[in-house]
Amino acid sequence: MSNKLNWSRKMTVLTLVIFAALYLLIIFFWGLFMNPGEYAVNYDNKLLMPSIGHLFGTDAMGRDMFKRCIKGLSNSIVIGLLASLFSSVVALIFGIASAVWGGVVDRFVKLAVDLCMGLPHLVLLILISYMLGKGTLGVTASVALTHWPGLTRIVRQEVLHLKSSQYVLASQKMGHSPVYIAVHHMIPHVLPAYLIGLVLLFPHAIMHEASVTFLGFGLPKEMPAIGVILSESMNYITTGKWWMAVFPGVMLLIAVILFDVIGETMKKLWNPNSGNE
Repeated sequence: MSNKLNWSRKMTVLTLVIFAALYLLIIFFWGLFMNPGEYAVNYDNKLLMPSIGHLFGTDAMGRDMFKRCIKGLSNSIVIGLLASLFSSVVALIFGIASAVWGGVVDRFVKLAVDLCMGLPHLVLLILISYMLGKGTLGVTASVALTHWPGLTRIVRQEVLHLKSSQYVLASQKMGHSPVYIAVHHMIPHVLPAYLIGLVLLFPHAIMHEASVTFLGFGLPKEMPAIGVILSESMNYITTGKWWMAVFPGVMLLIAVILFDVIGETMKKLWNPNSGNE
């Protein structure tokens, strides 16, 4: 029964991964190579309701909402991937260094984690983005620099368990350096936790990028982005122009929920008892 359940979970993860990959690839490449003329200003078509010609309707400047949402989400995917990769690498380095070296290094990493997690997350995002001049650089850096603490704790805990294992102790007695032990013994074993953490970081990065942009501290208004589109929709949603907020919100929600479910399911496969803790 347990094997059947495990197989069912694996098939669920595989199906979700394939669906997510197709969803992201279609949006990413479609948005990346989209002609700007497809979502250009056209005042003759402003504030049209969803139809066959304009699946998501049009905005106050006559821009096609469907094409603009595709372009906006593709921009969010790029920023989310870059920020998640940077954050996860920082978490991997800090987590391993903290557990392997200990002492001053461990205290420094724990202090940095506590400082980062002790501040309101959204406020910290806004401050970093604002200090870096907002825009693409500001929002990417703010997301990248604030999403590593949680994964750092997980990696550190895994490495602390490994430190007392026989093969690590034997490697130490053979005179291998901490760097050698970290690269050859620690990283291969924490890789599953790292990959799961990376998958879980991705939806958070996309959501926070959209949040910061929505509040006016992220991507510029002239750049197609889900946060920009949702911010603009607030001026018209009370007048019945519901499509300006619903469709971009649903597209963002699908991407976030999809990868959150994948990450949580991968975590349960890796540690079946995690759901009971």
